Amino acid sequence: MKIYIAFIVFFCFQGIYAQVEFKAIPERTTLGINETMKLEFTMNEDGDNFNPPSFKGFNVSGPIQSFNYLWVNKKQTYNKVYTYFLTPTSRGTFTIGQATIEIKNRVYKTIPFKVTVTGAVGNGMAGNPNAPNSKQMQKALGNVQLVAEVSNTNPYINEPVNVVYKLYVKVGTGVRTWDKADNPQYPDFWSQVEDVPKDRQSVQQGMFKGEMHNYVVLRRAVLYPQKSGKIELDPMTASLALEIPTGRQDRFGNDAFTVENKMVSTGNTVVNVKPLPEQGRPANFSGAVGSFTFKATPSKTTLSNGESLKLEVSVTGKGNMKLFRLPKPSAPKELELFDPEHSENIAVPLSGMEGNMADNYTIVPHKKGKFAIQGLSFSWFDPKLQTYRTMAFDNIMVDVLSVPAGGVNPTDSASESGKGAPEAREPFRTIAGSTSLKAIGSSGFLGSVLFWILLVLPFLLMPVVIFATKKKQAYDGDVKGNRVRETNKLAKKFLAEAKNHLGSKEQFYMHLEKALHNFLKAKLNIETAEMSRQNVRELLLSRNADSDTVNDLLKIMDNCEFARYAPSTGTAMQQDYDNAVAVVTALEKQM
Repeated sequence: MKIYIAFIVFFCFQGIYAQVEFKAIPERTTLGINETMKLEFTMNEDGDNFNPPSFKGFNVSGPIQSFNYLWVNKKQTYNKVYTYFLTPTSRGTFTIGQATIEIKNRVYKTIPFKVTVTGAVGNGMAGNPNAPNSKQMQKALGNVQLVAEVSNTNPYINEPVNVVYKLYVKVGTGVRTWDKADNPQYPDFWSQVEDVPKDRQSVQQGMFKGEMHNYVVLRRAVLYPQKSGKIELDPMTASLALEIPTGRQDRFGNDAFTVENKMVSTGNTVVNVKPLPEQGRPANFSGAVGSFTFKATPSKTTLSNGESLKLEVSVTGKGNMKLFRLPKPSAPKELELFDPEHSENIAVPLSGMEGNMADNYTIVPHKKGKFAIQGLSFSWFDPKLQTYRTMAFDNIMVDVLSVPAGGVNPTDSASESGKGAPEAREPFRTIAGSTSLKAIGSSGFLGSVLFWILLVLPFLLMPVVIFATKKKQAYDGDVKGNRVRETNKLAKKFLAEAKNHLGSKEQFYMHLEKALHNFLKAKLNIETAEMSRQNVRELLLSRNADSDTVNDLLKIMDNCEFARYAPSTGTAMQQDYDNAVAVVTALEKQM
């Protein structure tokens, strides 16, 4: 019998503690940087002092509060939801921490979870579909386009492709600020990128899809594909502060707007890269693509009395000049060929690389006679003509009339050229003028002043520790006083939070309302369920509060409720905050 009773009691307690549920329910945990995720915090009992987690890495819209009563199996159930809409600001994996709420004098917490933010998805421009002005928002978003304008979507390998990223805004649409949120990478390309600084982004006008738009250039890039096939360019994503019409007018009769932070993306752009043709490819082709002029020029061809010559091998033109090597000359052993000095003067405008580069060889003869430097040739692929081209030079004949007596051993010459300056020796250090000696095995601590202070100090501190312990026990035992102090602390905290969120309507009025609730709970020793307007008025008046001050307090509490569903200006929020501080200060003095 006792076992049955124990089981019944156990399951009863299980049922009591299982009644309260407080959960975080994300719409999903993987999204693109240009998408928005809905996050709901749900509970089946009404609570107080709801604290959302930190949403680091996201722009946040919300909360939107909702609640309803349902009948399930002839039993009424309650459900309350705080809804947020999160828009990521960068790629990566982010942790949404614990949210907390106080229900029936107990604190409940949600379970943290991770959200993975990837690159932009399609050309998505997600928003909050439940926002009161969602139709106006979608219309405004439709007037904004982030575009990657590609000069050539069907190039050959190593043929330049220029990409210009432009933000187009239809004339009449308001965008207050913009900035790049996620820059594309180009792993399959050699790239030269120019990000246009914000102070140099001038607004211009141009036609886009047959309509006049304002636009700014955010980035320019020159790309040289390094493999053939279909290659997707990563999308660029930008964040906007977009003006959304509310359909109402301000006090001056002008159209009223709200400002929403949104993300736009170029979407993926495909470049179909063609391989270089195999037919007609020269044997000496080294990957040069473009239009070039090739030269091999000796400084002289007749040498005497130990003279050397310079041989310049150069290419001038337009193409992938940083992505191939110049041909190397070949000379007989009687002519010593030293490693070249490489020089280049190459610019990379939006149309692609252009300029010249050269290898300058020093050639030293070691024997009298006539010798030939093998003729050089250079081949490249011209994408405009779609064919290979070659420039070749005949052998360069060098006539050595005389060399120094005994000649020069090439090995000795190379070793001499590799000699460097002798290393500097370390100078003598100054001889020390005095010493500091200590007896072996001596201890300077035992018997010192510090030794006696540390020995006596614990006995002197014992009365202080005992007194502090008793005060702490008395403080912890004052349950009612601790509760009042805690609610006072929360009231000050939420009042400070409200000040920090001036300009953000939802956050400001949520924290201001929490501050007033906790202040009343501390001063009147009541619970949330007893906080009706009439009850608060009677309790305040019974404790000598001035009737005008009480009316001001109730008016501010009404403003907190109405402001969540009606437009509010920064001036109104500042006025409500100043009034709240004045009312709380006055009630502190009166009570």
